[in-house]
Amino acid sequence: MSTSSHSGISSVFPSAIFVLGEEQQTLTLNHTPYTVGRKVDRDLVIADPRVSREHASIVSENGEFYVVDLGSKHGTYVNGEKIDRQKLQRNDRLEFGARDIAYLIFHPLNNTSNTAREFLSQISGIQIAPEASDLEKLTLFMEAARKLNTIGVLDEILVTLLDATLKLTRAERGYIFLRDTRGALSLCAGRTSKGEPLLDDKTISRSVLEGALTTNEEYLFTDTSQMLDVKERKSIVAFDLRTIICIPLRKPMVQTSRADQPAGGHVMGALYVDSRFASRDIKGVSRDVLHAIATEAAQLIENARLVQAEEAGRRYQQELSIAASIQQRLLAVTLPDVPFAKVNGRNLSCKEIGGDFFEAVNTPQGLAVVLADVSGKGVSAALLASILQGMVYSQLISGMPLTEIVDAINRFFTYKHIGEKYATMIVTLLRPDGDLEYVNCGHVPPVWICGDEVLRPSHGNLPVGLLAEATYSSDRCQMKRGDRLILVTDGVTEAENAVGDMFDSERLERVAGKSSSLEDVFTAVADFCGGTPLNDDCTVVELSYTGEG
Repeated sequence: MSTSSHSGISSVFPSAIFVLGEEQQTLTLNHTPYTVGRKVDRDLVIADPRVSREHASIVSENGEFYVVDLGSKHGTYVNGEKIDRQKLQRNDRLEFGARDIAYLIFHPLNNTSNTAREFLSQISGIQIAPEASDLEKLTLFMEAARKLNTIGVLDEILVTLLDATLKLTRAERGYIFLRDTRGALSLCAGRTSKGEPLLDDKTISRSVLEGALTTNEEYLFTDTSQMLDVKERKSIVAFDLRTIICIPLRKPMVQTSRADQPAGGHVMGALYVDSRFASRDIKGVSRDVLHAIATEAAQLIENARLVQAEEAGRRYQQELSIAASIQQRLLAVTLPDVPFAKVNGRNLSCKEIGGDFFEAVNTPQGLAVVLADVSGKGVSAALLASILQGMVYSQLISGMPLTEIVDAINRFFTYKHIGEKYATMIVTLLRPDGDLEYVNCGHVPPVWICGDEVLRPSHGNLPVGLLAEATYSSDRCQMKRGDRLILVTDGVTEAENAVGDMFDSERLERVAGKSSSLEDVFTAVADFCGGTPLNDDCTVVELSYTGEG
């Protein structure tokens, strides 16, 4: 993704949250136009046939942002309305053709001049005209609450929602319950009509709450004494609850024809209010209003959760940057200067930190070169790679035989029971006379350029960390002056282009046989991928035998 800036864009870049199925990611719109489509060169690529190759773009004009449809076949939508060009507001929902699987929440980073709490104090004094309908009142409060949907104000949003509902229904107290990622229900906010917080939900009607969540329907009881089964509802009788409203909060539905999707949308929680007196006024609160509460409140809470997740993701990215800096220093290789050989290597991570590393050590026996790839990606793989690198380095310096080194590493990994983590690695030792010993532990076979021939030494063992009883053996080959050994991780051979083809070993052999440096391998991989992002770390190490000294 390009990071260049253009004129007309503010110094504070807006962000957006891209939701694809159950996954989401934060995007920084750091240049304009910001393009969306199915082509791999788009800034946001959505691989769905309903998304046009060049579908839409987000542009900046005089500090304002607009989404522009580029003549797409299936249309661009903002908050459910099909548009050709639309000015964007905070928390607008953008959809591009494939409306059932993906959407974008536009969220500028710059905060409003007033804090959330200041805004709450401003709206609390709003006077509503007596002739206003309940739906008009609800719309006013929902619009006010929507403006609070900024980072870190989910609690204020829930309080505003409760205040709005209590004013509409004239109930005595209200609660909001939400499900967590595991589906467990918990109390997230409680409030009296006088603005006092409620931390205890023991005196509510559990049967009504569970009924609303189970049936996905609004429950409205204006006088519980008229209920036929009131004597069986112990909480209602014990706490003298006369008016009860319970509204399921439905997660915003995607447009889909899937038969397993509930007709009313997935229930993410419930809004519950009650009173100890029967209410005639509450009859004026129609089912339409209750449905509007369910829809608006759920959308509001869902967007707020996305914003909180964005902030958490931003903090995580900052921690990753720190971790990446530490890893770079830990895994930095000081290439030894020996008279009989030259070594060079480079790593290209697909994430901020990765599980590949290489090491070159001048030992009493000769020049040792190691290349390893820990399974998985991210922090856990990087941590194990750092441990592995430290173990290998210390044992090479001590002059331990190669087979004993990998055997010790395998015992350590299996003894510690590190989840399902393992590592492929190749350890080589080149002596001054050209004798090359190597131990290949499940790694990509090296490419040996010997004169005009391209050879693939195939001797191998199990990866380290898979089987405690595994034994390891080495093999040897005799290098001649001018011979080169190319070591790569599988991120090179398994790099994919836009149609899913892999770079594979044959291309690697052709490039290695013709190349004069390892940079030629990286160039060939980049040309082959044609803009398709790497799905694994790529590391290439070149060991040349000069035979001098």
